[in-house]
Amino acid sequence: MTNQVEPRNRIGKHVCLVGITILVLAGFCFSQSATSVSSEVSTNWTEFHRPNMTRLNPFEKVLTVKTVRNLQRKWSYTTGNEVNSSPVVANGVAYVGSDDGYLYALNASTGAVIWSFTTGNPGFSSAAVANGVVYGSSANNLIALNASTGAFLWSYITNGSDSSAPTVANGVVYVGSLDGNLYALNASTGALLWSYATDAWDSSPSVVNGVVYVGSGFDNNVYALNASTGAELWSYPTGGQVISSPAVANGVVYVGSGDHNVYALKANTGALLWSYTTGGEVFSSPAMANGVVYIGSSFDQNLYALDASTGTLLWKYHTDDSVVSSPAVANGVVYVGSYDNKVYALNARTGAKLWSYATGSSVYSSPSVVNGMVYIGSDDDKIYAFGLK
Repeated sequence: MTNQVEPRNRIGKHVCLVGITILVLAGFCFSQSATSVSSEVSTNWTEFHRPNMTRLNPFEKVLTVKTVRNLQRKWSYTTGNEVNSSPVVANGVAYVGSDDGYLYALNASTGAVIWSFTTGNPGFSSAAVANGVVYGSSANNLIALNASTGAFLWSYITNGSDSSAPTVANGVVYVGSLDGNLYALNASTGALLWSYATDAWDSSPSVVNGVVYVGSGFDNNVYALNASTGAELWSYPTGGQVISSPAVANGVVYVGSGDHNVYALKANTGALLWSYTTGGEVFSSPAMANGVVYIGSSFDQNLYALDASTGTLLWKYHTDDSVVSSPAVANGVVYVGSYDNKVYALNARTGAKLWSYATGSSVYSSPSVVNGMVYIGSDDDKIYAFGLK
């Protein structure tokens, strides 16, 4: 593998965008062919959290509790190493980072390579897409690329591995680094706007109403920072590493901790509303839908569904190994991966298993569910896409 930064552009062979009308509603991007007779609206899953910071796709109509049992593998793409990052999908393209050091842009329908890009360093984070630019971290570089061509736009070098997935909000990219800093960068130029120093950041930031919510992997705190200045608004100490990325909804921050607990904190003050103790470290990031928090736990191997208001256990589903993958929710179905090599689809109301698929190795990656398809990576070096017949 070369140490030179270079895109490998194959876009002309695989993508032809004709007659596309773009609409923007409530912060989401929609696209529909001008010649299509379908009433379905296409959506994007543009970053790890989705733009609503809850890992919920409220617009999914194809996959339902009844139809999801008919999911089958539509395509898979083999990279040069494990795929621990989570796919994002925008405008018909799936962007996925691999531990082989490449960020891949794949045709979301067929899996054909459009372009790939490497810094020559191992690892690539989950990506984020905004305004025609895709952002991702490799080693100590935050990289910005043209989303259509993979052309290099800019990079920002930190003093440690950039371990969190970037989040883009209001023209700013937020990313955490193992050098102990959370960085806020101008999304167009990469210029540093501010940084906040504590211990290492593995958690990916959530940005809601002008506030950045993020966890620390070493001082065990959950932080709320002013998104414009980086000033600390509050912090809440947990009893373990906070690698989980916060979900924010209805004025509440939900997050897991290595102390085996799931926490619900008031978004404006950090005051504890409730906590729920699982049987293992909680590195999974929560998904929140219809008043329910879904989150995985390692060691006890469960996916939990908790009442978002009280923390009361509604149900739990036991897999055969740790659940570090972060669940995604769409149209009454919750999707998650497990170290038992499988991807699961569960009834979001009851926890009943509706479907599962065995990959060739552990599934650390978190699923994205968009346009009737489920995208996820696996430690068997593959990126998978599942859809109906």
